[in-house]
Amino acid sequence: MNVAEQVVKVLEESGVKRIYAVTGDSLNGINEAVRKSDKIEWIHVRHEETGAFAAGAEAQLSGGLACCAGSSGPGYVHLINGLYDSHRSGSAVLAIASTIPTKQFGTEYFQETHTTKLFDDCSYYNEVATTPYQLPRMLQSAIQSSLSRKGVSVVGIPGDLTGEATENINSSSINYVTDARVCPAREELEILARLLNESTKITLFCGIGCKEAHAEVVELSQRLNAPVVYTFKGKMSIQYENPNEVGMTGLLGMPSGYYSMHEAEVLLMLGTDFPYDAFMPDNVWTAQIDIRSERLERRAKVDLGLCGDIKSTLKELLPMLEQKSDDSFLQEHLKSYNKVRKNLESFAKQKGEKDNIQSEYVISLVNRLASENSVFTVDTGMTCVWGARYLHASGDRQMIGSFNHGSMANALPQAIGSSLLYKERQVIALCGDGGLSMRLGDLETIVQYKLPVKIIVFNNRSLGMVKLEMAVTGLTDTETDMLNPDFAQVSQAMGMERINVRDPEEVEPVLKRALAREGAVLVNIFTDPNALAMPPKVEIGQMTGFAQSMFKLMIHGRTKDVLDTIQMNYRHMKEIFK
Repeated sequence: MNVAEQVVKVLEESGVKRIYAVTGDSLNGINEAVRKSDKIEWIHVRHEETGAFAAGAEAQLSGGLACCAGSSGPGYVHLINGLYDSHRSGSAVLAIASTIPTKQFGTEYFQETHTTKLFDDCSYYNEVATTPYQLPRMLQSAIQSSLSRKGVSVVGIPGDLTGEATENINSSSINYVTDARVCPAREELEILARLLNESTKITLFCGIGCKEAHAEVVELSQRLNAPVVYTFKGKMSIQYENPNEVGMTGLLGMPSGYYSMHEAEVLLMLGTDFPYDAFMPDNVWTAQIDIRSERLERRAKVDLGLCGDIKSTLKELLPMLEQKSDDSFLQEHLKSYNKVRKNLESFAKQKGEKDNIQSEYVISLVNRLASENSVFTVDTGMTCVWGARYLHASGDRQMIGSFNHGSMANALPQAIGSSLLYKERQVIALCGDGGLSMRLGDLETIVQYKLPVKIIVFNNRSLGMVKLEMAVTGLTDTETDMLNPDFAQVSQAMGMERINVRDPEEVEPVLKRALAREGAVLVNIFTDPNALAMPPKVEIGQMTGFAQSMFKLMIHGRTKDVLDTIQMNYRHMKEIFK
C-alpha cells in the first residue's frame, strides 16, 4: 500500500468513521484512499472551520477520536478556530494538515506555511512527517496523545509523501484507549471529611468533571444537605433527578446559584475549572477536587486541593461522612431557587409582539417539545443565555457549545458532527442570526448528507450579547445591528424546508411541525432585539453603565429604542433591583 492508504488504515483501526474536509491538491491522495475504504466517509464541508467544529462535536459527544483535514496553506489555516475550540473543550481530534511537497520546504513556495508553528498553541502533539518511516510512528503518537490527554493532535503530511510506498517500522502502530481511575490519598480525604462533618452550611459546585458521577454527587448532596450549583458545561450531567440542585452561577446563571455559594461556610468544587473569578466567593473556605492537578487553585482561593476523578474520589469519601440532620441552609436556597424558576416561567409566558417575539417564550417551547434524548447545539451569545436558563436536563439530553473558546458560529457545524454521530437522535441547532450569517454555506452540507438537523434561528437583527456588554459599560451600541438576508429564502434555495415566523401565535404550531419532520428544516423566528439577560448579581457600576448607555441613545435621537428596552424588560429589571 502507499502512505495515503496506510493513513486511512490506521484511522480505521482507531475507530474514525469520518474525515471532515475540503479536498484539493495535497489532500487528493488521502481522498482517493478514503474512496476505496468501506469504513470511513469523506464529509465535504464548505469551509474547513466547519469541519474542525464538526469533528470536535463528534469527539466531545462520543468520547472517541474524530478527524478533520485541510490542504496546503489556506486550507489547514482555516482549521485553527475549530481546533482551538476542540482543544479547549477536551475533544480528541486528529487534524491532518496536508502540506506542500517536501522538496519545496523553506523556499517560500506557493501556499507554504509552517504547521508546527501554526498549531502549537492548540494541540498536544504537532509534527510534520517527511519520510514513509516517520509517518506511522507520528500517527500513533498523535492519536495516543489525543485519546489520552483529550485534546487536539496535528500531523503534517506533504502531498508527495502520500503516494510513496510504506515502510515497516520497529515500534507499535496500535493505540490504546485508557480510562485510569485516580483517587486522592486517604489522609487527604480524611482531612476533607473531618471538615465537612464539622460544617453545617456546605455548597457543592459541579462541573463537567462530574459527568460520570451523577449518582455520587446526588448522594453526597443528600448526605450533607448541601445545595448543588453547576456550570453551563455541567448542567446536563447534574441537573436531572437532583432534588438539591439550585441552578447555575456565572454570567448566564441565577441568583439562587450565586448566593448559595457566597453564603456557605464551605464550598466544595467538583470537576470544574470555572473561569469567571468575579462570581467566586472570597471569604468561604474552599476545597477543590479535579483530575488535573494543574487546575487546582488557579481560579479560586482554595484552602484544600485534591487530585482525583470525581466518581472514584466520592466513592471513597462518602463512607467517611455523617448524615446531617439540619437542612435549614439547603431549604433556604431551594426556596430561593423555586422563586427564580417561577420568575423564569413568568417571562416565558410573555409571547411578545409581531416581529418582536420573546426569546424566553421560544426556548421554553423548544424545551417542552424536544425529545428526551435531543442533542442541542447553542451559538455563543444570547442563545447560550436562553439555553442555560430554559433547556432542562433529562439524563439523556446533551448540549454542547463553544463554552471555553467562546467562538461565534459554532452551533451549525457542531450540529453537523452531532447528527452524523447520532443519526437516530433529534439534533437541534439554536443559532443566532450573527452566527448563522457566518456559516450559510454549510447549510448545503446538511442538505447534501441528508442530515435531519432542526435549525432554530433567534433572529433579533443584532449582536444581542454585544449590545448588552456595551450597555452595562455605558457605551452606545454602535455597529451591533445586523442587516440580514431572508434566512428562510436562503435555506430554501439550498433545498431545505424553511419557515419564517413573525407572529408569536405561530411559534408553537410551527415548532411542533418542524420538530416532527424527518428531514432538515430551518425556522427563522423574529425575536425581540431589546431583550436583556442580566447576570445573577448586578454591580452598581453595571447599573450606572446601563443608565449612561440609555442616556446616550436618547441624546442621539434613539428615544424609541430606550423606551422599547425599558418596556420590554420592566419585569426583569424590577426583580433585579428588588
